[in-house]
Amino acid sequence: MRRKPGSLLPLELAICVNAVRLKHRGVDEFHGYEIAKTVGEDSDHRLLTAYGTLYRALARLEHMGLLRSHWEDPHIAARENRPGRRLYTITALGETAAEDARKTVANRSSKRARRRLAPA
Repeated sequence: MRRKPGSLLPLELAICVNAVRLKHRGVDEFHGYEIAKTVGEDSDHRLLTAYGTLYRALARLEHMGLLRSHWEDPHIAARENRPGRRLYTITALGETAAEDARKTVANRSSKRARRRLAPA
């Protein structure tokens, strides 16, 4: 899929939208598996073909400045006897991009609905 300049791919948009939802629920940082669950539930698992796809999208979003990430404290992972997690936070730019994309989608769907309602 070719990307138009300044636009987000569907998976990238879903990540940003779900990151904003998590933030509104009080979850400021999330890890890959956590966002995969929320994106999967939101899209009936259509957007996630493999976890590699997700992590590449997270890296692209970070490169664009829409997300920030850091490795969690290794002592936490050791205490819980699990591998360390990379934690992501949506930036203000990411929140703006998610809101703009949501408005664009809403405008498109309302225009389609108006066309259908017009008399023949």
